[in-house]
Amino acid sequence: MKELPEVRAAALLREMTTDEKIRQVTADMYFDVDDDYDARRDPLCGSYRNPGHFMHQNHATPASPAQVAGKINEDVRRSIEAQPHGIPPIENGEALHGAQWGMCTNFPQPIGLASTFDPALVARVADAIGKECAAVGVRQVFAPVVNLARDCRWGRTVETFGEDVLLTSDLGAAMCRGFQQNGVIATPKHFADNYGPGGRDSNYAETSERTMRETILPPFKACFDAGAGAVMAAYNGWDGVPCSANRRLLTGILRDDWGFSGFVVSDYWGVEGLRSAHRIAASDAYAAALALKAGLDVILPFNEFSAVKEALEKGCLTEQELDANVLRVLTAKFRLGLFDAPYADAEAADALVRCREHRALALEAAREAIVLLKNDGVLPLQKNSVKRIGVFGQSAKLIPIGANYSGPYKAPWQGSDAPTPLEALREFFGGAAEVIFGESDEIEQLAPTCDVNLYFTAILEGEGSDRSDLRLPSVAVQRTETHGGGLIVDEAEQSVTDDQEASILRLCDADPNAIIVLQNGAPIDMTAWIDRAKAVIESWYPGEQGARALTEILFGVTNPSGKLPITMPKTVGQLPLFYAHKPSGRGYGYCDDDGKPLYPFGFGLSYTDFSIDAAALALTGDGAAVTFRITNTGARDGAEVVQLYLSSHDCLVVRPVKELKAYARVALRAGETQTVTLRLQKDAFCYYDADLRYGLHDGGHTLLLGTSSEKTCATFELTVRNETIAAENEQDQPKAELY
Repeated sequence: MKELPEVRAAALLREMTTDEKIRQVTADMYFDVDDDYDARRDPLCGSYRNPGHFMHQNHATPASPAQVAGKINEDVRRSIEAQPHGIPPIENGEALHGAQWGMCTNFPQPIGLASTFDPALVARVADAIGKECAAVGVRQVFAPVVNLARDCRWGRTVETFGEDVLLTSDLGAAMCRGFQQNGVIATPKHFADNYGPGGRDSNYAETSERTMRETILPPFKACFDAGAGAVMAAYNGWDGVPCSANRRLLTGILRDDWGFSGFVVSDYWGVEGLRSAHRIAASDAYAAALALKAGLDVILPFNEFSAVKEALEKGCLTEQELDANVLRVLTAKFRLGLFDAPYADAEAADALVRCREHRALALEAAREAIVLLKNDGVLPLQKNSVKRIGVFGQSAKLIPIGANYSGPYKAPWQGSDAPTPLEALREFFGGAAEVIFGESDEIEQLAPTCDVNLYFTAILEGEGSDRSDLRLPSVAVQRTETHGGGLIVDEAEQSVTDDQEASILRLCDADPNAIIVLQNGAPIDMTAWIDRAKAVIESWYPGEQGARALTEILFGVTNPSGKLPITMPKTVGQLPLFYAHKPSGRGYGYCDDDGKPLYPFGFGLSYTDFSIDAAALALTGDGAAVTFRITNTGARDGAEVVQLYLSSHDCLVVRPVKELKAYARVALRAGETQTVTLRLQKDAFCYYDADLRYGLHDGGHTLLLGTSSEKTCATFELTVRNETIAAENEQDQPKAELY
């Protein structure tokens, strides 16, 4: 019987020298994999950014999966042979919406995946991503992002699952399970809060202890409960201490309270930032000591051997403290099976990566991710009545994957079966209709000659690109990103070549039935033109097969079913705006604004209609359940996301006006009826009291059943007294059947 990973790790640790131990908490990354790469790469570090991420730049054709696997295997072999105890390294990388080591299957960005409200689908997506990572030897991914997007000015909103605690927790956990079941360490990030007021990335968080406990921390806890083996510390500071050296977070909450047994990595240059950004450390040695003593275990991205060595020599860090870090890293490597099977099967990689099944899954995910926001009788389009289509907007010529974490470093993502929207439309018609692209200055000339006109928007966003203005950017706006400051998403220029608001208005003048297709990762201000547009589709960045999914939805082949995972504000002046806010003492609006969103959380239209009836509440042994009938009353097959919210009152502390507590995505054929039950465990009624003690405290609760955070079809009243849940007219309530 093989010894437990913890036992094997402890035995190995006792045999290691101090220098070997230091190597296990250091990492290395090289931006160029060129002819002198092998000579430059230090084989002794414990972790590496996998070379596959950098193998494609400056080459006419991208490296194949087999070539990437071969390079990673060679790196692993060299490290094992160089190590006195043959310790294999962890090869890591990104996997936000696809394995990012090369030209892998590219799924919708997380904000789009969240619009599916489908944890089972997201788990399948993560399983595919995990397989494509493991196929080449990438054994740790810095994903998912489970920070809440409650101020959409934050440029990294696109990376999130939106604003809701439950939805983010469910989808984050689903992704972690998908990664981990393939022998890939999930690393949810960024622990714990990651942006400051105004949506400013990595700025000091003013978040209170209560808000941290109620909203920020639960998605991370869900990921750890799902098996995530690591976590990435955030750049920002919280409660006076940078997260990378925050003992209260990394040891007190993470390990002492939650029992987390994995390891903690820094964000890139996060430990160095203790000196250069936060200015709490006088030297890199002291910064390393602060982080390691607090509970951070691996310093990314570059080799900090000398800094850790100096910290030990100066007494800032003890060897016993270092041993605790190293033990966690070694235990993870034994759990992962790296010592027993350190190499990938290079020959099998080519057959797996971007296989037919994974591309089909990317199309399925895109179909569920797209949200229909507005439709004044324009959609779906009738294919047989269309002979000429006008396409405008620069995004129509781009594969709709988004610039954020899409493809390898310095090389554009490429796929042999991934069309742009313009190409997908032409493919769909196969020559039966003319699909033309027009520049902005051709709108008045071309649009009147077309049966259908589409405008595809573009915005600038992503890591390092927060927004102070939610309107569509206009002509000559651009940004250039470099790898300085921890940004290695890409180095491509992002630019907008059109005054988009003016173009949309001109297109609506030329064709009152023009359709606006949003391609974005966060809400935009549509006030200048939303009243003029008869149809608006939120496609997000739907991934490599997204253009096909969008075309299917435009022409009614697929019925739109996505729901907004984030509140759509009217203007930037409403921010921060999210549905689960706490009550105001007087009101919510400004003198020139009623405080209501343009589109609420959970909103999304369909081409068919649904009715919900026979809703009933039942108490169970461990909570409550709401059962209802849902019928597709329209003529098309479709899916509805039914949502159950909790609105609390008469509690010991102020509670949010409402919170999502359960949901179900229900697919129904035209005319079909299903009976569905949404179950709430007792935890759904728990909250933190005035002393931050979590429990089933006294209070009154209203359950709201509906199809968005603002559309309710049935309500039920419950009370909690002395840790017992009771329903009004309880004697009339049927007991739910447990199964």
